[in-house]
Amino acid sequence: MAALAQRWAGRFDRAGITVTGLISNNQWSALNPDTLAIPGQFALSDVAQAALRVPVTLCNDAQAAAWGEHRHGAGQGKDIAFLTISTGVGGGVVLNGRLLQGRGGLAGHFGQVLPLPEGSDERFETGASGRWIAAQGEKLSLASDARAVFAAAAAGNAAAEDILQTSARRVARLCYDLQLILAPQVTVIGGGVGLAPGYMDRMAASLAHLSPLVRPTLVQASLGKDAGVIGVADLSTRN
Repeated sequence: MAALAQRWAGRFDRAGITVTGLISNNQWSALNPDTLAIPGQFALSDVAQAALRVPVTLCNDAQAAAWGEHRHGAGQGKDIAFLTISTGVGGGVVLNGRLLQGRGGLAGHFGQVLPLPEGSDERFETGASGRWIAAQGEKLSLASDARAVFAAAAAGNAAAEDILQTSARRVARLCYDLQLILAPQVTVIGGGVGLAPGYMDRMAASLAHLSPLVRPTLVQASLGKDAGVIGVADLSTRN
């Protein structure tokens, strides 16, 4: 990253870095080793500041994307819950104009919650993410990645469609739970899976039976893959 930044040498006086995983006390670590295979804690802030020679702001990628969408995207100026459905499932929350990061940077790590049935120790993202979609596709000899499962569903494969419906229904239920807990004005959906054609429609269909009072208002992230970069850039100006 430092090498890539050299083309702008002398033209910036601060930097923002957004990564998957947990940022706590300027240390970078993994909550789920299956989606981020780094051991222990890594002193990312110290290493980055030494390489870039400017102050560095760190933020989890989904938290940064939530802030980006709140400041300049689909949730501009609103209380939002943000979910990114990609290789894993991440998220962020902005309430009353404030990004929630919480003790140890844990706020918004929705993919790590333990779903029902009680007693299960399987993370939510293990049964809903792009990695799960790919694994289910491979079991059925459909494909070994999420894109291929989407393509198979679009071509009329009922098994592939069932995989996507299951993932979308589970994520929609998580959005419903967040609506009851946080009451965001909008729930912004991002990530490669979340923004894939038809995925949000599947989510919306599974929520359609709910009353407007408790039904989350789903909106598509408008900043796309740049949401986290825009968010952490803005956060870096506030530190």
